[in-house]
Amino acid sequence: MADPKDLTKAEAANRLMRLAREIKKHDAAYHDRDAPVISDAEYDALVAENRAIEAAFPQLVREDSPSRRVGHTPSSPLSKVTHAKPMLSLDNAFEDNDVRDFVGRVRRFLKLEADAPVTLTAEPKIDGLSCSLRYEGGRLVLAATRGDGSVGEDVTANARTIPDIPQSVVGAPDVLEVRGEVYMSTADFAALNERQEKAGEKIFANPRNAAAGSFRQKDASVTKARPLKFFAHGWGEISDVPCDTQSGMVAWLREKGFPVDPLFTTCEGADEALRQYDAIQAARPGLGYEIDGVVYKVDRLDLQERLGQVARAPRWALAHKFPAEQAETVLEAIDIQVGRTGKLTPVGRLKPIGVGGVIVSNVTLHNFDEIDRLGVRPGDKVRVQRAGDVIPQIVENLTPHDDRGPYPRPDHCPVCDSEARSEEGEVDIRCEGGLICPAQRFERLKHFVSRGAMDVDGLGEKSIAEFLELGWVKKPSDIFMLHEHRDALVARDGWKETSVDNMLAAVDARRGFDAARFLFGLGIRHVGAVTARDLMKAFETVERLMEVARSDGALAELTNVDGVGEVVAQAVIDFFHEPHNVEEVTRLIERARPAPYVVEVAETEWAGKTVVFTGKLESVSRDEAKAQAERMGAKAAGSVSAKTDLLVAGPGAGSKLKKAQDLGVRTMTEEEWLAEVAKA
Repeated sequence: MADPKDLTKAEAANRLMRLAREIKKHDAAYHDRDAPVISDAEYDALVAENRAIEAAFPQLVREDSPSRRVGHTPSSPLSKVTHAKPMLSLDNAFEDNDVRDFVGRVRRFLKLEADAPVTLTAEPKIDGLSCSLRYEGGRLVLAATRGDGSVGEDVTANARTIPDIPQSVVGAPDVLEVRGEVYMSTADFAALNERQEKAGEKIFANPRNAAAGSFRQKDASVTKARPLKFFAHGWGEISDVPCDTQSGMVAWLREKGFPVDPLFTTCEGADEALRQYDAIQAARPGLGYEIDGVVYKVDRLDLQERLGQVARAPRWALAHKFPAEQAETVLEAIDIQVGRTGKLTPVGRLKPIGVGGVIVSNVTLHNFDEIDRLGVRPGDKVRVQRAGDVIPQIVENLTPHDDRGPYPRPDHCPVCDSEARSEEGEVDIRCEGGLICPAQRFERLKHFVSRGAMDVDGLGEKSIAEFLELGWVKKPSDIFMLHEHRDALVARDGWKETSVDNMLAAVDARRGFDAARFLFGLGIRHVGAVTARDLMKAFETVERLMEVARSDGALAELTNVDGVGEVVAQAVIDFFHEPHNVEEVTRLIERARPAPYVVEVAETEWAGKTVVFTGKLESVSRDEAKAQAERMGAKAAGSVSAKTDLLVAGPGAGSKLKKAQDLGVRTMTEEEWLAEVAKA
């Protein structure tokens, strides 16, 4: 950053214009789309540069200056909410002296003696999404995001799904607005991304993005399915303030049922606050949730009132940011790791180095385009950081080099030697080994016996893991030969004769089962339960589908099926292109004998109509309900539109039910729908 004193007035004005535009763009990416494109440190540097130029040229401060804004005006379809009291941002500190200067400014503003005690509170700065909770008469009536500080988004329905947020507060003032952060623990974040990857859905970059993306959903059922948490740290509008200090208020919020950070404490002056900063930074790796600094606040509320605010930030609070955790080491090798869904991921093997209190020896390279972007090769010196202080990543190659060209892409799986390829427009390369790839076995087997697929009662994750370890089950077809191991299984710890026989009976009951569920159970990429039914409606048997997929005109014939596009068709062709998969499916067909898929359509009033199911169905699964609609001649759709004829709403129905009501679409309860099914 150039020294503002070296700029002419024209240069300063031009730079402030560019900074305003750039920071606004990054605010939109971070606050509105939950997809930042630069690091927090890079963003803070831009803001600091803007502040320094404005301090040197106060006459050039722009109307759209970042120093006058908080966050970003929301543009999502969620309803907008005007905050009763603005949700302010905080000024940042990066050095110890910044904290001492802050305390000095407080003393000077309040006209205190130079050595007068100033009690502060200190607490971790949670890296989450700011949220305001409004209670009237002790009941939660409104929840809102911060937005631009003045206007946020209505997320009341979403907030009601978070267990940490009380729905009512006993003994609360008539109006109580509690403010805090919605966040996701690092363990829950990792588990969510694993589920997202298995389902072929969006992978989140870090816990903050995952929390924000999960909380700012139009459909509250999506939020409910995500493991969100909440920490309270302050308040907005309140009709009767019960305490006279920040620390007293935080203790009062805890008593009223709001979670507060366990590391919240009070400090006497800057030196003690800095010692607490060091303690929190040391504890940071083991907290289980992401923090990016420490927040200090003047403890006495009467002093906060006197200090007031300047521009977008209060004078009585400060955010002391942690430095970026980086280190330099050597990239010793690049290995290829095969994930549970067949994705080939390059992994860097590092000369072990300490980063943020953790020894890092492996680093994800994400994909081969990332290797090309960094220009890295084994033997290079690299700079490493823990992204979000959780996932190690290479941020810079420190070894000088000319353009090395693209890094060689694998065309075969390093585990099973099946072909590996990427779909058009995708950077990820995937193993086509499918059912026979050892790296994918556990997930493939678990999916095959899952409720939506073959639904083998008594054969869960623990049993599959045990049978894999014993070598009894390596492929789905081996499941139908488990009776050969009956006596050995009965003799094992944890198994009894009854449980073994029940499990084997459940396996036998799946012989001659529904071909569509059998096809779904194969785990072909992009072939979900609905697509599997569409394919089986067209071809009736898996044998016929396999024959078509291996023919010269496969793409044209498959895309001719209603609901099947080129991406799905190519995935089916690629799957059956592998001889290993053909052999295993043929073996499975011999042992499981899936029945031809025949939809018997009844003559009902629903023939030709479009039905949508929403909410939690309690008597039947969503897949079974859709199958019922198809048997009645109706089409089961996933979204509500003007063409929808009926919406069946179970408990927890949200935006789809409201949209149906707005459009005048007929609605039914699950019980009423089942009565219609019984009449057919």
